[in-house]
Amino acid sequence: MHTLRTSTLGVLALLLLVTACRKEPLYELNTVGLLPSSANKDREKTNEQYVAILHANLFQSALSANQLFRLAQCIESIGDKELAREVIISNFMNKPGVLIPSDAEMHADLDAFIINTYERFLVRRPTEAELTWFRNYISTDPNVSAELVWFSFAMSNEYLFY
Repeated sequence: MHTLRTSTLGVLALLLLVTACRKEPLYELNTVGLLPSSANKDREKTNEQYVAILHANLFQSALSANQLFRLAQCIESIGDKELAREVIISNFMNKPGVLIPSDAEMHADLDAFIINTYERFLVRRPTEAELTWFRNYISTDPNVSAELVWFSFAMSNEYLFY
């Protein structure tokens, strides 16, 4: 009888141990992939695409085929492509007819300016973190101009890809 009681107690203890160690899920979570908003942009623009899109973003008009060819050849002829892009952007921004908002327009509605800039150059809306960062950056630095912001977007790595 003593062995029956011991074995019963042993089985009971084992059952208690097995059931006590099981964790019931507290929350059901959905698996979400966390990627940057530019993660799907993995193909680099050709020189022709870059120049054509840049001109369209700054002037809201297309370049002629001859101008497009000459500018693409200019980028290819210079060893430093980043320097070539800087020069082209600067030249475009100093031409008459460029459609850059004024600094007063930028400061009048920062959120609209930032969202418009993201949509125009990166073809996406900014994340809440990007919107907050740019809002704080522009409002705290009096030297930031709309032209400087647009220049930065045109030179960004994300702008080089689609």
